[in-house]
Amino acid sequence: MSTWSHGYVSDIGYTYGYYPELNPLRALVPMLQEGFAVPTIKNACELGFGQGVSLNAHAAAGTARWYGTDFNPAHAAFARDVAQQCGSQVLIADDDFATFCNRDDLPEFEFIGLHGIWSWISDENRRVIVDFVRRKLAVGGILYISYNTLPGWSAHAPIRHLLAMHDNHIASAANSRAQNVKTALDFGSRVLEHSPGLKNNTPHILNRLNEIAKHDTSYLIHEYMNYHWHPMYYADLEQWLEPAKVGFACSASYLDDFNMCLFNPEQQKLMDEVAGTPLAQTVKDFILNKQFRRDLWVKGARKLNHTQLAQQRGKQRFVLTTPRDKVEMGINNYISINLMPEVFDPLLDILKDHQVHRVSDLCAALQGTLNETQVFSSLALLHAKNDVALVQDEAAVESARARCRAFNRYVMESARYNGEIYYLTSPLSGGAMHMGRIELLFAAAYQQGLQQPVQWAESVWRILQSYGQAMVKDGETLQGEEANLAELNRLAEEFAANRLTTLQALHMIEQ
Repeated sequence: MSTWSHGYVSDIGYTYGYYPELNPLRALVPMLQEGFAVPTIKNACELGFGQGVSLNAHAAAGTARWYGTDFNPAHAAFARDVAQQCGSQVLIADDDFATFCNRDDLPEFEFIGLHGIWSWISDENRRVIVDFVRRKLAVGGILYISYNTLPGWSAHAPIRHLLAMHDNHIASAANSRAQNVKTALDFGSRVLEHSPGLKNNTPHILNRLNEIAKHDTSYLIHEYMNYHWHPMYYADLEQWLEPAKVGFACSASYLDDFNMCLFNPEQQKLMDEVAGTPLAQTVKDFILNKQFRRDLWVKGARKLNHTQLAQQRGKQRFVLTTPRDKVEMGINNYISINLMPEVFDPLLDILKDHQVHRVSDLCAALQGTLNETQVFSSLALLHAKNDVALVQDEAAVESARARCRAFNRYVMESARYNGEIYYLTSPLSGGAMHMGRIELLFAAAYQQGLQQPVQWAESVWRILQSYGQAMVKDGETLQGEEANLAELNRLAEEFAANRLTTLQALHMIEQ
């Protein structure tokens, strides 16, 4: 582990993940649902961007000027290469936090995002970040921060400690990191098997280790092998952030604040006792045994009055991204609930054309059926379920089209030989959506003018053949052209039925 990495794993790259909560536009819905004013995002910053997939996706699909750092130079090099492919305005650095946060060429930011890194860094770096937020987050600006949470991690923290200790003291320098991870997992399993007292107190700990072992090796190394790892209670984070002058606003996903799918009646009664107090979020984490929080904090949060809130909600635009008949009329969270057809059916019947609709127009069309609050709250739930997308204003959409086209072309071309990024960007949503490799190749075939699923299947088969590859089904590699085309045709029909509408609705593919 390099000294410049401050205890953070730097000798193996992180996964190529995309995190939608880092899209500033997504913060608008939960913020407005809670009645808060939302700033116009001109400048945004991501600290610890990993491979830079989220950073580049949002720089391509949004209008904000992005800045970010990750002190692994391999991460920064990859992120810069992607940015150059897209022509995005983004400053990408490989500085450590202390260096980056004290640069003299950084503007004020309306949005600062940290996904996960808070739990993996030293107290010294936490102080650097808090000071950065104090100085550089604009008044009214949003801080998105996600972190490993207590008490949810309490029972399973011994696993991480055991794996990290093995990696630090027993792992062989002669082995690859992947081999050392496997050895650590095997060792951990043997230790837990012979720890009856611990297993009695924490009956599911061995099952938890087995679940952890299924993850990608890079993920395991970065999540479990860092020198620093510190899950914390919400109240501890609140105390850490107090000097930055930010206050808790809401969860980054409305589903995490929608009490009907979180608490049973007895739990809700307990939550009502602490509503509006500093204890509320802590009690919530205890009841739900939260292991990971994704929160929005604001510097100088301002509540809108009824008229202002109605105006702000009314001018928002949404598009249905899930085919109407595929929208699940229920939510499965901590509590499973059914969505009321009398509320959602009239709304979905308007949205089913997959065109962009303004909230004020929806309210007018549904007058006498749903009131304004019901319309926006229903859209907020559909947004959290990823059935609808919030749409940028038209000028922002047009500004992002060329960059999204370049980003998506790069991703689809990379998919021919596998590639690293499996996400397409949308100039409408300002964000990205996950796609499998075969789906990306189907999308590329469609974009090239091929209209029928059978043509997409044939196109993909030619690509696979050129690389000496074949389809895998039920764990078995398919042999011969007939079997491979049959599977590709099946997948192409599924793509046409389930995914093509979404890609078209979000303007991710064009002809």
